[in-house]
Amino acid sequence: MPSYYFPQPDVRMDLLGESEGGDEVEWRSVRGVKDAAWIAVHPPAPLAALTGYVSFAWGKMDGWFEEEEEVFVHARDTRQRVDVMPSSRHVRIVVGGETVAETRRPHLLFETNLPTRTYIPREDVRMELLEPTSLKTRCPYKGIASYWNVKAGGKVLANLVWSYPEPIPECPKIRGLMCFYDEKVDVYMDGKLQERPRTPWS
Repeated sequence: MPSYYFPQPDVRMDLLGESEGGDEVEWRSVRGVKDAAWIAVHPPAPLAALTGYVSFAWGKMDGWFEEEEEVFVHARDTRQRVDVMPSSRHVRIVVGGETVAETRRPHLLFETNLPTRTYIPREDVRMELLEPTSLKTRCPYKGIASYWNVKAGGKVLANLVWSYPEPIPECPKIRGLMCFYDEKVDVYMDGKLQERPRTPWS
């Protein structure tokens, strides 16, 4: 994943612990948190420009900001794209033989190296079949997502639906729309059942 590296003069080195050794990198604690930072001492040749620079373990920091905006999970990759297109396709989501959502006004989200995701207006989702959960996930390209279980077809599928109530400014078109894991539901697009994508969430 992309990372930020900082020149040592820009880092409060007094807050870093003593060196914990390493061939290519020198590990340091940060205010008592073990292995929270590292210094590139002898990086591989393609990364020689990072020699002497400091980086930090993302999950061991309280927060990350690029300029004035908080960044989630990891630094954003400038080669990663997220495009959202309004569509008039007829989309129907079926869980356990029961239609849970149906719309003719979806938004299709295209993200580099991921399957196309279909975001559906809340009014076109049978919200009485959904149950909010406490799960929150973070995406550097979209923001913080909230989740719902789905109770349909005699089953309860945990955290099957998500939504971004306040997406980051670069992705405003999905605000408040609902998205299902296509890997776990039947998706009909213009009447044709779609093949379920194979992803880490399958």
